[in-house]
Amino acid sequence: MSLGVAFLGWSVRGGPQVSSFGGQCPQGAGGDPLGVPTVSPESPPSPQSLFPSPPEPGLSAGVLPVSRRCPRGVAAVAMTVTYTSRVATARFGGFSQLLLLWRGSIYKLLYRELLLFLAAYLGLSLAYRFLLSEAQRRLFEKLVLYCDKSANLIPVSFVLGFYVALVLERWWGQFRTVPAPDGLMVAVAGSVHGADARGRLLRRTLLRYGSLAALLVLRAVSTPVYKRFPTTDHLVQAGFLTREERRRLEGLRSPYNKFWVPCAWFGALAGQARREGRVRDDCALKLLMEELNRFRAHCSLLFHYDWISVPLVYTQVVTIAVYTFFLTCLIGRQFLDPAQGYAGHELDLGVPVFTLLQFFFYVGWLKVAEQLINPFGEDDDDFETNTLIDRNFQVSMLAVDELYGEVPALERDRYWDAASPQAPYTAAAAPPRHPTFQGSAFDVTLAKEEMQFQPLEDIGDPLGAPPDPAPRAPPAPRRLSLLRRKSSSEGGGGPEPPPGDGDPQDRWLLHPSAEHAV
Repeated sequence: MSLGVAFLGWSVRGGPQVSSFGGQCPQGAGGDPLGVPTVSPESPPSPQSLFPSPPEPGLSAGVLPVSRRCPRGVAAVAMTVTYTSRVATARFGGFSQLLLLWRGSIYKLLYRELLLFLAAYLGLSLAYRFLLSEAQRRLFEKLVLYCDKSANLIPVSFVLGFYVALVLERWWGQFRTVPAPDGLMVAVAGSVHGADARGRLLRRTLLRYGSLAALLVLRAVSTPVYKRFPTTDHLVQAGFLTREERRRLEGLRSPYNKFWVPCAWFGALAGQARREGRVRDDCALKLLMEELNRFRAHCSLLFHYDWISVPLVYTQVVTIAVYTFFLTCLIGRQFLDPAQGYAGHELDLGVPVFTLLQFFFYVGWLKVAEQLINPFGEDDDDFETNTLIDRNFQVSMLAVDELYGEVPALERDRYWDAASPQAPYTAAAAPPRHPTFQGSAFDVTLAKEEMQFQPLEDIGDPLGAPPDPAPRAPPAPRRLSLLRRKSSSEGGGGPEPPPGDGDPQDRWLLHPSAEHAV
């Protein structure tokens, strides 16, 4: 089976399809945009489910009709919460409009823990007020005072602040290592030549290998991607892998993740294209391999981010510190009977408002770290890895296939004869009239008399150095000819000592050459 047939007919327009708003169809509501069936561990996939009937007439292979991609009335599931446009311009109460959002909010993340803490606090308060005897109440009050004093010994803000900073830095690093094929596709499109079927097959296969390497890594670290492609049969059905390639991939006797195998195939195929003359020189082949190594390094680093986590002891220390602090506050922040005259308990509010705010901030901080520590899950703000797969695969195939060799006709731009071209503005975007920025020093103003140059003899040396001595006549310039050895007749007979022994002037002479004097 040729690679072109084994690619299952994926055309440029037959890549993974997503909705216009970038979401995916929910589970059980039309299936995956690629038509990949959902497989549960209890029911293994059947050949009929993995390899359905041919597509309907008028559709490219790998493309489902809209009615089967996402049924009408079913909203697609999106993960990342984007609010950038709401805060594009700073204004009064700019962030306050974000406080009413529910999806991805701290309220959605924290309300269960907050309700549990409040219920436990009110339960202890009611027991203190109505269930305990007088002696038991005095003992409980002593316990409250002790816990209130001891809660300040737990450095919760210190350990929690450093932990969240570490997790946030790790989160940003993971985002920066998500492999993107843009550099690789530009290198392939510009280095692998040929408008015939063979050239097209080489370019598409090279980019498919790159997409497969990224998919194998994302499938290993991302829960949504694994749910979309739980087996290699799904990769074959989706068109990322051929049956022959799957046989070779599964035939490798290695217990480790095999995301590097498509990169090895890429390198071998690029060398074959060089031998065929599709890659015209070694510099182009070097560019391909450099982009491949950069792409592979991102895949490897992302896999190691998933493998090497934040040390467990650090996570445990932070979690224990936060929960211990609020277990202590659960008792120590109880309102006591004002009649007993305890310091700081002159007022009985019943509900600890500021303790609840403290719980909201500290435990909310911990929940933020819990959400960011693995951004490849199914939280509201996790990375949309399936959308990234769809985008990267479609864009890479467009770049090396439909856009290959396609250059718009060269035309003179509208500013061809303009000495100072300037793009127009709409009425909404017209800037106010003000001079262009030349530098902050241009705002300095000087009086007219301060701008006059002064004679140097009046100023003197600004560094306070003594005046220069009277100028001396320069020595007569001359150039030195080559060194000539003393003749043995002048120094007498006998063996000549090696250079460097004895007085150099006894064995070497500098002969100024008058004809080379300058």
